[in-house]
Amino acid sequence: MKKKIAIFGSTGSIGKSLIEIIKKDKKNFEVILLTANKNDKLLIKQAKLLNAKNIIITDEKKYKNLIKKKTKIRIFNNFDNLKNIFYKKVDYIMIAISGTNGLKPTFNSIKYTKKIAIANKESIICAWNILKKELKKNKTQFIPVDSEHFSISRAIDDESIMNIDKIFITASGGPFYNLPLSKFNKIKIKDAIKHPNWRMGKKISIDSSTMMNKIFEIIEAKNIFNLNLKSLKILIHRDSYLHAIVKFKDGFTKMIIHDTDMKIPIFNTLFKNKKYYKKINNFDLAKINNLKLEHPNKKKFPLLNLLDNFPDKFSLFETVVVSTNDSLVEMFLLGKIKFKSIHKLFFSIINDKELNKYKLIVPKNIQEVIKLKIFVQKKIKSRYI
Repeated sequence: MKKKIAIFGSTGSIGKSLIEIIKKDKKNFEVILLTANKNDKLLIKQAKLLNAKNIIITDEKKYKNLIKKKTKIRIFNNFDNLKNIFYKKVDYIMIAISGTNGLKPTFNSIKYTKKIAIANKESIICAWNILKKELKKNKTQFIPVDSEHFSISRAIDDESIMNIDKIFITASGGPFYNLPLSKFNKIKIKDAIKHPNWRMGKKISIDSSTMMNKIFEIIEAKNIFNLNLKSLKILIHRDSYLHAIVKFKDGFTKMIIHDTDMKIPIFNTLFKNKKYYKKINNFDLAKINNLKLEHPNKKKFPLLNLLDNFPDKFSLFETVVVSTNDSLVEMFLLGKIKFKSIHKLFFSIINDKELNKYKLIVPKNIQEVIKLKIFVQKKIKSRYI
């Protein structure tokens, strides 16, 4: 029987990687839905390649252009149409929409699938308590897609959370790990988006260069695995070959290693224990013998100080943090602030009394999260732009 699947954000890097995997095994899949924001040409190409029945293109102009063309594919403009696409639960949905635009589609898709693989950090960081209830209510299996979180989940597969002593998430250190602090004033956009190991979009590349991406991954791990922040640490591993270390209270420690290829965790969200990844490289002894693990330098990456006093209790403050970072990265990419200004403005904004109160407020629904995000970003624009 064919596996019925949908890919939200199919034209992004995660979506394209998943399509590379399933197109080699097309006879075993029925693609119900593909979605994109603006990349209509690639979306149509993907839909034809995979015989997808439905597509969603959220950009209004691109949508109007597409519906003029003759095609058997049903074309929709927004995620409010999911009820007209999914008549019963599909086997698997991949959420690969980036940013807070993925919040509502992630929540709304849970009831339509047996298994959901989430690569949208913002959903897990800002709305985990809401998603968790919806997952339980609909008996939907959740799988994290990030290489670090997927690695942790594999390491603790049959283990009790109570047996975990420490979890170490590794970071490459980004493009500026070896750059002297004295030269940080001269960092340009073109330098900040050059990740040493992964091919990524501009936004996530900037988050890697400031190490905000690792802060987000620590918060994600806290939420997903129900841990306190003291048990979660970051280690620098320049090769991105070792992804996570889990130290247990019974004396054992597990290390999860795989090549710098996102197709590996993506493949395993789709085929866990039922199929084997065919592109297997040799075990890299040179990298194993030279892991060179070290603690990150907080003078170079001062945003890491955020974790020192970050609350364990889940709240709307996570939305404040994500929204603030999004705004500042956007300002940097537009050339309105310098690289070193990101961390200075970040702490100034999140320590604002009006925003600090959200540490005591737990989000009740997705709309509340989205409303706060808009409020924070408007506040930042009115003050700094």
